[in-house]
Amino acid sequence: MESFREQIKLHDLEDEVSLSFSGCHGLCSIGPVVVIYPEDIFYCQVEPEDVPEIVEKTLIRGKLVDRLLFKDPITDEAIPHYHQIPFYMNQTRILLRNCGLINPERIEEYIAREGYQGLAKALYKMSPQHVIEEVKSSNLRGRGGGGFPTGVKWDLTRKNPAEPKYVICNADEGDPGAFMDRSLIEGDPHALIEGMLIAGYAIGAQKGFIYCRAEYPLAIQRLKIAIDQAKEYGLLGEGILGSNFNFDIEIKEGAGAFVCGEETALIASIEGRRGEPRPRPPFPAEKGLWGKPTNINNVKSYAFVPQIILNGHEWFSSIGTEKSKGTAVFALTGKVKNTGLLEIPMGTTIGEIIFDVGEGVAKDRQFKAVQTGGPLGGCLPSDALNLPVDFDSLTASGALMGSGGMIVVDETTCMVELARFFLQFAVAESCGQCTPCRVGGNKMLEILMRITKGQGKMEDLDMLEEIAKFMKKASLCALGQGAPNPVLSTLRYFRDEYERHILDLRCPAGACTTLAPSPCQSACPAEVKIPIYVSLISEGRYDEALDIHRASNPFPSVCGRVCPSFCEDKCRRGEVDEPVAIRDLKRFMADRESEEWFPKVYEPDKGKSVGIVGGGPGGLTAALRLAQLGYEVFIYEESSELGGMMRWGIPDYRLPKDVLRKEINSILNVGKIDVKLNTKVSRDITIEDLLKTHDALLLAIGAQGSRDLGIPGYELSGVESGVSLLRKLNMGDDLSFVKGKRVVVVGGGNVAMDAARSLLRLGAKEVHLVYRRERKDMPALVEEVEAAEEEGIHFDLSTRRWRRRRISAEEERVIFHYLTSPVKVLGENGRVTGLLCQKLKLHDESGKSQFDSSARKVSFPVKGSEFVLDADVIVAAIGQKVEQLSLEDLGIKQHRNGTILVDERSLMTSREGVFAVGDVVLGPASIVEAVGQGNKAARAIDRFLRGLSLPEPPSFIERPEPQKYEISEEEAERPRAKTSILSPETRVYDFREVNLGFPNEAVARSEARRCLRCDLEER
Repeated sequence: MESFREQIKLHDLEDEVSLSFSGCHGLCSIGPVVVIYPEDIFYCQVEPEDVPEIVEKTLIRGKLVDRLLFKDPITDEAIPHYHQIPFYMNQTRILLRNCGLINPERIEEYIAREGYQGLAKALYKMSPQHVIEEVKSSNLRGRGGGGFPTGVKWDLTRKNPAEPKYVICNADEGDPGAFMDRSLIEGDPHALIEGMLIAGYAIGAQKGFIYCRAEYPLAIQRLKIAIDQAKEYGLLGEGILGSNFNFDIEIKEGAGAFVCGEETALIASIEGRRGEPRPRPPFPAEKGLWGKPTNINNVKSYAFVPQIILNGHEWFSSIGTEKSKGTAVFALTGKVKNTGLLEIPMGTTIGEIIFDVGEGVAKDRQFKAVQTGGPLGGCLPSDALNLPVDFDSLTASGALMGSGGMIVVDETTCMVELARFFLQFAVAESCGQCTPCRVGGNKMLEILMRITKGQGKMEDLDMLEEIAKFMKKASLCALGQGAPNPVLSTLRYFRDEYERHILDLRCPAGACTTLAPSPCQSACPAEVKIPIYVSLISEGRYDEALDIHRASNPFPSVCGRVCPSFCEDKCRRGEVDEPVAIRDLKRFMADRESEEWFPKVYEPDKGKSVGIVGGGPGGLTAALRLAQLGYEVFIYEESSELGGMMRWGIPDYRLPKDVLRKEINSILNVGKIDVKLNTKVSRDITIEDLLKTHDALLLAIGAQGSRDLGIPGYELSGVESGVSLLRKLNMGDDLSFVKGKRVVVVGGGNVAMDAARSLLRLGAKEVHLVYRRERKDMPALVEEVEAAEEEGIHFDLSTRRWRRRRISAEEERVIFHYLTSPVKVLGENGRVTGLLCQKLKLHDESGKSQFDSSARKVSFPVKGSEFVLDADVIVAAIGQKVEQLSLEDLGIKQHRNGTILVDERSLMTSREGVFAVGDVVLGPASIVEAVGQGNKAARAIDRFLRGLSLPEPPSFIERPEPQKYEISEEEAERPRAKTSILSPETRVYDFREVNLGFPNEAVARSEARRCLRCDLEER
């Protein structure tokens, strides 16, 4: 403010520019903000040093300061105007209409926005009973969390003959992450005062109290200013607006006890007693403050009333759902791109709030759950994204509306730990008066603590539910009754996470530090000791680093090129700036190997053999581990080479064949592995034959089939599957027929991207890629999509522009069509001539978004949007599948999609002695996931052949001893290192490897030193 005053004075603009401050605009993640009217220009994250440029460029010359404009978190597009920002466009502001617009310390600005007109109408045109009936007809329900009809509560208080009566505002907002009431008071305090005045007139009260915690000094300051101004204008005190209505308001500052949010505890605190709830009835409307009839409502409930009186109950009840009218104000926080205060109509779905207003999960991670209703609310999974936000729907789902807190969490959040966090808060805030809350809450917390530390038992889950249900029934107040909700809801929707903590001693989110030495290691399906080998790389000890890696994953060179890098998604350094380049470091150390690897055999020959069907990553890993344990292993592979989809499904420009062959040969160096190529089960040998030949059998069959498009014309000549195309490419088949042809690829995964980029290299005239969702929803690796863009691919996003162009339009040979669905394959004389497509939209006919179980928006056809893509070849790459095997007759149960049913902890099938791993269990999966299962299956087979029980007893992930570890200031500030990449101009015409790795040793070792060594922390 001072900087603006100085600059306005410096440029003699005092007569032209009015400078003022306001309350919160709502979009908390981008403050401080400056809005310039009447142009509606919105600047964010403004610092004092930015002010001269704003004054000189915008106020004087009418130009925009581009760097201060809001950047859309999805498109990275600059949005200059306040009301064009999606966060505000998707709201309906009634309570927040003045927040961010008026100066909250000037009553004149509130009056200019229809302020106190509702009070005047009530005093001069309505009787007290008429006011109550208007509020009742509006169906306004209390916004403090309970949802009790406001008008009914007022009526009960008015009809009580006892005098005097009191009006109390509960502004004791103590939920973690909640700031709705505070922001409303700070931004529009007169709305609360006017609502309390109308309530006082309606019920016959002359005295009101605002109970606000002392932790909100700015809110209290602005309330005091507003009360003084209202008195000065004759709006508080005696003879209000010349009527015979008298009313005064007093502020009571609370000490911050959460339990004082309960109405009877709040009353006790105002009376000067300890804030403890008392049994009800009698309710405050019967016997409240000092034993007199008292009406208690939340800040938002009172603030709605002036607008209801002014505009009529029909206006208010036209918004929302049948049983929940009006709007709801939420504090949207947690792992979401747009955090802040928002107001939406009741009935808006959870998904619309998070993905339309909040614009999705931060860092584009996977949505996991949302906690609604504060610490006493519940956690809802992605299946609840289509749930309408209203009192009854949320309660039925195990959550609460509460006072309006909404916390979004992603896959890095442990639901057991989250439940523990909220329960710990409730236990700490309990007044301790009633036994169910005092003892039950502590007992539940003790159990949760044990589970997060790997000391839980399965019986604990039943005990948690039993205690929780008793607490809900027997506790005295809402705190004790609601405290178990986070536990009950997470048990209901995320029970598998509790079981993994207990049965596997693993925290899937990598958050419980006793169970997860580091988030990266926990995220790796093979549980590679990532921090240790990265640290060894930083010291130049590459062979030792490789030994660490190969102890868990024998494919460092392969995974250093094509791994999806689950570890980097969870890397804690990524919370600071960018994750450590773990995959590139892995590739670097493999490329620096000093001599050929000969795996060690750890145990003597056991005189038993294991048959493995399939020579992909899962089968090869299991073979290696079993050989190291002393077993003879026989691999039966139907192809002419080992490697599975690593060999036949990935082009050379991503994974050169010599790199893969070297890694496979290193595994075979262990000895004791007999490979039988060109041997297909059911054609050359049967499962029964293998069971007779070997002591145990492992099925490690990959997903080498393709899902068909399922549309008319799919049978025409010229339709090819993506997997088949890549297989032909990797087998060296003649694919010259695509040269100069028009090709359409349907799909958005890695197979689709590999097919499109390979076709480009094979000389296709143009390639169109059709995908039914948005670009951000593509399952393909981000770097593969970006590499395709560099190679001359233009993105037609339908709804949004992509962020950059690398080549001219004449050079574009591949065009991406997002939000597009194939309808029919067109053809003549039995051959493909084109693909009939239809545009899609991400909302239904009513304009509402819907979400699937993966938290992605459902697409809907756009009527009349059909168009034809001319094509000579169509490649279907919409997903892989496991080829159907007839195993039921052998006692091996399968799912309907052909995958094999296994015990998830031992990987044994329904037939004793037969195990399964990889795609045949998981469906299409990554190399590292198959490796992880291969390790697990080998241990299970070893136990089975030694006559030990299955599954193996769980064990903690091994971790180093805690020690002091310091990262230098230089390393703390160093950005993520980049690898050398072949330029698009040179790589697009052949299949040379594109990513060349780090340019030199110094770069790699410096990047390794960016690691924070989370595994060394004290636990």
